[in-house]
Amino acid sequence: MTSYILALDQGTTSSRAILFDRAGQVVAGAQQEFPQHFPQPGWVEHDPLDIWDSQLAVARQVLRDGGVAAADVAAIGIANQRETTVVWDRRTGAPLCHAIVWQDRRTAGLCDALREAGKAPLIQRKTGLELDAYFSATKLQWLLTQVPGARVRAERGELAFGTVDSWLVYKLTGRHVTDPGNAARTMLFNINSLRWDPELLALFGVPAAMLPEVVPSAGTVGVAAEEWFGRAIPIAGIAGDQQAATFGQACHRRGMVKNTYGTGCFMLMHAGDAPPQSYNRLLATVGWTVDGRTDYLLEGSVFMGGATVQWLRDGLGIIRASSDVEALAQSVPDSGGTMLVPAFTGLGAPHWDAYARGTIVGMTRGTTAAHIARAAIEAIAFQSAELLAAMQKDVDCAVHEVRADGGAARNDLLMQFQADLLGLPVIRPQVTETTALGAAYLAGLAVGFWASRDEIGAQWRVERRFEPAMPRARREELMARWARAVAHARAWEAPGH
Repeated sequence: MTSYILALDQGTTSSRAILFDRAGQVVAGAQQEFPQHFPQPGWVEHDPLDIWDSQLAVARQVLRDGGVAAADVAAIGIANQRETTVVWDRRTGAPLCHAIVWQDRRTAGLCDALREAGKAPLIQRKTGLELDAYFSATKLQWLLTQVPGARVRAERGELAFGTVDSWLVYKLTGRHVTDPGNAARTMLFNINSLRWDPELLALFGVPAAMLPEVVPSAGTVGVAAEEWFGRAIPIAGIAGDQQAATFGQACHRRGMVKNTYGTGCFMLMHAGDAPPQSYNRLLATVGWTVDGRTDYLLEGSVFMGGATVQWLRDGLGIIRASSDVEALAQSVPDSGGTMLVPAFTGLGAPHWDAYARGTIVGMTRGTTAAHIARAAIEAIAFQSAELLAAMQKDVDCAVHEVRADGGAARNDLLMQFQADLLGLPVIRPQVTETTALGAAYLAGLAVGFWASRDEIGAQWRVERRFEPAMPRARREELMARWARAVAHARAWEAPGH
């Protein structure tokens, strides 16, 4: 009887593999970084073969380290960095060129031209997305026009396009597929019809022959060939990283919210079984399709979450390690009126201000490094509180708690301040590897390793619960001060300012 699920968690800077048992507990894990390429300012690329080699290596390593034979693995689930654009030769499997990473900004001008042509409302209505270089469509458009011969080869059906999930499944099985959640991040997929959209394909000049087949998020899509692990293993779960983390946090009902505190922060709310409409510049996206039912999410992203703490370390030099920030910040009772708006790369949702810049306000002669450290931690919570406020305006349902994960969720001071600002409990689970866990759960449901969502929901356990303790008047006062600070950062580099 098979005893494990293998989750492949392919991220932006590293590939990871984790083995889970039937209780949803981590048995073994392995991680390997791979090279980042920055050929020009604002450009970010990966070699697809580096992604594949590192992912295969850690998958083999985790089986070896865990003393687990491939025959004991019921299925593989895949979670992946989203929006990153890979194109390869269908016959040889060779990448056409480097992948263009989600962080890459080279197509901002293409987005500006589409916005000036009045296409943003059409794109938002069909895809649920803001018109932005973040997503795959303009990256693929750029490749087809800039790589010699690419368009002709694509129109002849010789080239395949996919996000990283598609690339990994292709390398493992030879099939060319993606799930609805990943497809929904390309800006080519209609989240209402759950199909590739001909009007959007024409708008971006993408031949339909390049596109992967869209398959359920939970379902066997093929088997990893025997050559990779010594025995064929079914591939049975696919989800983008944030969708996977939401599923891993057991946010299966409308109004449930998780927030990942990583380099950036990603807050997602389960929005039900119909596409939500955002009036507050949040993203409406497909979560997953399981057992014939598609669940939708509202998503808000903060560009500078844990990266703000990295700036304290690398930019200001006031801490030696990121883990030192909590002790420094706790050496003062509050920020002393100092507010830091970490708009180093602009502001994400709900502002979407590419011209905002980092700002510190409210300093006095008494301001110390400790006050700035505390303001940095509080800024992460302020930005996330803005996201939840926008979500509650868009989706008229009660939110009872926020489930937290990601590296910065280990910071107790941040978690408590977040609970205070939200006026809601913030809950940290026992298993914080929620992205890999979500991919594992999807695969396990597909092959009967777990019987139902109720069973996996029952495995979710609280490690610590942070209860709000701040009076409402103080919370509102702080949010008003934050809004004033953000106003100083907005449009700082806008043309004409």
